Amino acid sequence: MAEKQSILGRIAQLTRANINALLDRAEDPEKMLNQLVRDYTASIAEARDAVAQTIGNLRLAEKDHDADVAEAKDWGNKALAASRKADQLRAGGDTPGADKWDSLAKIALTKQAENEAKAAEPMIASQRQVVEQLKTGLQQMEVKLGELRSKRDQLIARQKTAEAQVKVQGAIRSINVLDPTSELSRYEDQVRR
Repeated sequence: MAEKQSILGRIAQLTRANINALLDRAEDPEKMLNQLVRDYTASIAEARDAVAQTIGNLRLAEKDHDADVAEAKDWGNKALAASRKADQLRAGGDTPGADKWDSLAKIALTKQAENEAKAAEPMIASQRQVVEQLKTGLQQMEVKLGELRSKRDQLIARQKTAEAQVKVQGAIRSINVLDPTSELSRYEDQVRR
């Protein structure tokens, strides 16, 4: 149970991660974003494993509980049958035989009461709650991963656009410097002078 709680804590922490603060401190935002995507993807895989394991444990507990309920019902039926037999024998005048069947009915009732079905119910309810929390946390992480990927793609595209604009501006400057019409106009100015 402690392991599941720590996983829930990690899911909540990752879900609330402030990506912008991490990017502000990063030297290479693209590498940082790619690493965040990888880390988040790995955490989601770990969370999925935890959910699957918890669901598996829950299913086993439910199966055991169902078997315990069936066993308790069976002991209850045996107690009822023994009590009826005791009533028949007592009505027939066979008190020692009736006492024997009453004793068997009491043993069956004791077995029914000792059954673990009731004790398992709170644990199963708790497990169901943990499963729901893990599923919710996993869904939140998957949404956050989608946002992270989208933001990464937007930022990388903007960075590449800015780099391309710098190259274009440099090319435009070099075109102006080598523009033959500017040389012609300078020569014309010289001729006029």
